[in-house]
Amino acid sequence: MKKKIVLSNIVMLGLVSMFVDLSTEMVYPLVPLFLTATLGASPAIVGIIEGIAESIASLLKVFSGYIGDVYHNKKRLAFAGYSASVIYKIFLILAASWPGVLVARVIDRTGKGIRTAPRDALVAQSSNGKKLGGSFGLHKMLDMAGSSLGALFAYLFIVTNFGFHKAFLFSIIPAVIGILIIFAVKEDKSCEVPCEKLTLKGIKLDGKLKMYLAVMFIFCLGNSSNTFLLLKAQERGFSSSQVILLYLIFNVATSVLAIPSGKLSDKFGRSKILVPGYLIYGFVYLGFALMSSKPAILFLFIAYGAYTAFVSGAERAFIVENSPSGLKGTILGLYGMLQGIGLLLSSIIAGLLWDYINSGASFIFGGVIGIISALTILVILEKNNLMKLFQRATKDADKV
Repeated sequence: MKKKIVLSNIVMLGLVSMFVDLSTEMVYPLVPLFLTATLGASPAIVGIIEGIAESIASLLKVFSGYIGDVYHNKKRLAFAGYSASVIYKIFLILAASWPGVLVARVIDRTGKGIRTAPRDALVAQSSNGKKLGGSFGLHKMLDMAGSSLGALFAYLFIVTNFGFHKAFLFSIIPAVIGILIIFAVKEDKSCEVPCEKLTLKGIKLDGKLKMYLAVMFIFCLGNSSNTFLLLKAQERGFSSSQVILLYLIFNVATSVLAIPSGKLSDKFGRSKILVPGYLIYGFVYLGFALMSSKPAILFLFIAYGAYTAFVSGAERAFIVENSPSGLKGTILGLYGMLQGIGLLLSSIIAGLLWDYINSGASFIFGGVIGIISALTILVILEKNNLMKLFQRATKDADKV
């Protein structure tokens, strides 16, 4: 019975994400087109908007995660964060210039900053420890299913000339549905450790976790906003509607692969999924820089979906497993904060490289950092195994 309740809780959280992401992704691929085609913003401005919005939100993630751990109000925080999705759409409707879009994006990402760590902590709390990767994979699958439907709606909005403002207004409906589902989510408010011990001062993190977070932050310096992928596809000759279809394909690929990749990380270990995931990212970004044919770009969007599926579930599971008891939401928030700060810097860097060198420079930069990060993560997570292989090879060489 308890297993059914736990599974139901993960499904409910997944459905919340599905409907809110359906709402968000209806407009996300439209926003760069709205900015560049209607408001006349440059790629650098697009990068600055995305970077500022994500970084402001990221600073909230560690605090919302900590507050959820201390006061056991993860569900309330998730509700508040998801509610910002509706306010975001209203501000998009009212935006008449790129600063207006910036304000709207800040509101949206602030909501994400408030809800992400508590929501992930709720998923971890509701999961069987041996199936943590699969649980995050299930949540990601539902999340990306909503994103796929949202991208499909965005495509229909483009081909039918529905209009940006009408699309923004229509997108409020699924957001409201998702927010209402939160009331069905159950939260275990029992304290894993005495609440008075939950203080940020003096938190001791596992050395492997600290090194991983450091490498992940460096990786994020090359992991610019997905908006640049859409702009790159447009530069390669895809029409606005075709760009939305590419984004839809990316979301479908992620959704299909999310559960299998999460389960594989449970079975074979996190590194067996994380390292290939980061390598895929590196080669995908180099591909965007060097390839120009439409079939190649289509393949790269599918591969980018595979990277997202590989990393999202396994990475969160690894962080939860190596976080101090009672502070899992806090460390998940720290992880999100580092991602957001990296995204701010990477989006600004990508925009400037695009404007002052060329678009390919942005992707070469990201691709090289992705490959270096993958190799570094391999060393961090497989240090003992690599040492054994080295010792064995040394012995074999001595025998010869």
